[in-house]
Amino acid sequence: MSQVFVFCEFSNGKLKKGSTELLSAAKTAGKKITALVIGPGAKDIASQTGEYGASTCFVCDDEKLKSYHPLAFAQIASQTIKDSGCNIFLATASMMAKDLFPRVAAQLETGIASDCTDLSFSGDDLIIKKPLYAGKCKAQVQFNNSPVKMVLMRPNQLPVNTPVAGASVEMKILSTPDFDSRMTVKEVSVGNSDKVDLTEANIIVSGGRGMKEAQNFDLLNQLADTLGATVGASRAVADAGWVPHSMQVGQTGKTVAPSLYIACGISGAIQHLAGMSGSKVIVAINTDKDAPIFSKATYGVVGDLFDVVPKLTEEFKAALN
Repeated sequence: MSQVFVFCEFSNGKLKKGSTELLSAAKTAGKKITALVIGPGAKDIASQTGEYGASTCFVCDDEKLKSYHPLAFAQIASQTIKDSGCNIFLATASMMAKDLFPRVAAQLETGIASDCTDLSFSGDDLIIKKPLYAGKCKAQVQFNNSPVKMVLMRPNQLPVNTPVAGASVEMKILSTPDFDSRMTVKEVSVGNSDKVDLTEANIIVSGGRGMKEAQNFDLLNQLADTLGATVGASRAVADAGWVPHSMQVGQTGKTVAPSLYIACGISGAIQHLAGMSGSKVIVAINTDKDAPIFSKATYGVVGDLFDVVPKLTEEFKAALN
């Protein structure tokens, strides 16, 4: 039986959704799963990896690793993967992972496929696909002469199993290696939003230039609060300074795949479509009936968002209460 190694990320004491997706996929395929968790609080996360199918969890729980250090994380990950003897490695295609694991792949002299959207197991092998040319097509990826098949998956692409409460997992403690960080983290600026990160959100309400000004994003925040959603934006809006760039969806922003994506006042430039076309259901609200966003929309509303969005908010409040 092939062994699958999963790098697990966590936040606020919980596994991130992308990590639970990968653990669930490997468990459903009947694979032996080894997990790796790095950072302060990692010991508390180990039991959660067991609930989603891991039999062994390596943890490096050190306050010195509170901030991401590329050299330290790469040293820990590469050595642990090598010692585990695994032939399949999975991680979420997060900003950190996309910086970290090409380094690890180079150290292990193995291949890596990033930003993948399709994953399935075929015996001891993998069947994976990733989008190309801004999502216009997909390529099936094959590994040649790779001792470890390393795959970084976009979040919200795979189903999550129901965790098995109390499932046992063998926890193995790793020591923090000596490393020359070549960098010093002076400060980490963390947003104060209590909403789920865009890449893992199940529902996203996004605004574009049709919002007219920054203050009008309050309309979207009200709708998002009603739905338990996260608010996103187009690049034009982020570049104008109406919202932080962390809210930008698109080819040069965050790539998302929620169950529901509501685009308000977004025309649908190809760069934006590339970042959200993987959404399961897309609702577009725009006064221009010829806006490109309608070509991707599951449902389209030709109308003024300042009339439509408040009415949607009221209808959802009535339906959900």
